[in-house]
Amino acid sequence: MQEQPETPFVSGLTARVELTVTDADTAQAVGSGDVPVLGTPRVLALAEAATVAATATRMPPGSTTVGVRVELEHRTATPVGRTVVARARLAKVDGWRLLFEVTVTDGDEVAAEGRIERMLVDRQRFVERASRAS
Repeated sequence: MQEQPETPFVSGLTARVELTVTDADTAQAVGSGDVPVLGTPRVLALAEAATVAATATRMPPGSTTVGVRVELEHRTATPVGRTVVARARLAKVDGWRLLFEVTVTDGDEVAAEGRIERMLVDRQRFVERASRAS
């Protein structure tokens, strides 16, 4: 049986990031629709930024995390000019796998929520493998 690697991460780590929606963040601009509201790809990017921020201060030298799975429900439309806040909480650590619960709010309203799974990897080896694959 393979031993689980030790990671510097513990359940409960959190972070928050915010974004004031501009025209560049809309579904029209990112190609995910034809309406001038916050596009789902930008919501996901913001949520992922929160997961990255949650692990940033404990990241081992030479390591990074990469996204491997996403479940996201985008519930409400957010117009240009509003500020949304993404919060991530590290819910589970399973070896190199990190499972985050994420919420994006627009004021008091939940605009999106879901789960993002990331994996701790050696940055150089990951980039080398990706380069060989292309």
